[in-house]
Amino acid sequence: MILIGERINAGFKDIARAIREHDPGPIQEWARKQAAAGADYLDVNIGAASKDPADMEWLVKVVQDAVPTPICVDSNRPEVLEAGLAALDGRAALVNSTTADEEKLESIVPLAAKYDAGIIGVAMDQRGSPQDVERRVENGAKIFAACVDAGIPPEKIFLDPILMPIRFMQDQAVKVLEAIREYTLLSDPPPHISVGLSNICSKTKERSLLTRTFLVMAMAAGLDAAICNVMDKELLAAVAAAEIILNKEIYSDDFLKVWALKRSKGGE
Repeated sequence: MILIGERINAGFKDIARAIREHDPGPIQEWARKQAAAGADYLDVNIGAASKDPADMEWLVKVVQDAVPTPICVDSNRPEVLEAGLAALDGRAALVNSTTADEEKLESIVPLAAKYDAGIIGVAMDQRGSPQDVERRVENGAKIFAACVDAGIPPEKIFLDPILMPIRFMQDQAVKVLEAIREYTLLSDPPPHISVGLSNICSKTKERSLLTRTFLVMAMAAGLDAAICNVMDKELLAAVAAAEIILNKEIYSDDFLKVWALKRSKGGE
């Protein structure tokens, strides 16, 4: 399971302030915490805190100075994405994200190819977020084809079927699970499949319970990546147990310790 740490995002007040003031302290603290927890990538996003590509460049360099963890450069602005990608020191990277909109495909997919980065494709288009399985699959397939045409191999393509808040759109969770199953049939090997996991628990009380339950169900359907709270120990324990049950890891009575040790060494 590929875990992408969500916390270096200007949607959080401490990170937004740090970006505006160019204070590396909170950013590097969260980088170290998430890396120590076992994150495979760190999502970095200047969000609404800035529209200046130079701030993304600064943010990427600050994170790189703190940890060796691969980085997921996150923005809906191509110029901001490129500033972050250009600042990378050669480590593995993800671009987060493109949509199935032609304009986005034409501007963002070539960036991922240019910098030899993986890419997350969010299955929405100019009409917005899909409410059914069919549009999720159609948009995902369109993104996948555009990435392959640009020379990005399936193992570097991540498709996101768009997870909705269960409090407001309860029927959507089962549709996302079905879309995940459909995505596994797109190619051999299939693309990676990822979700923004915290979306499901927005405005809910039992956040950790909902996220870890959905994540395990989605892993059984074929999900193999998530942007998530890697500081949630119960969530990570659920991932470890699911990998045992799905026969992706060898069982031992100390599987939680083994899983944690493997993560601490940067293994996947």
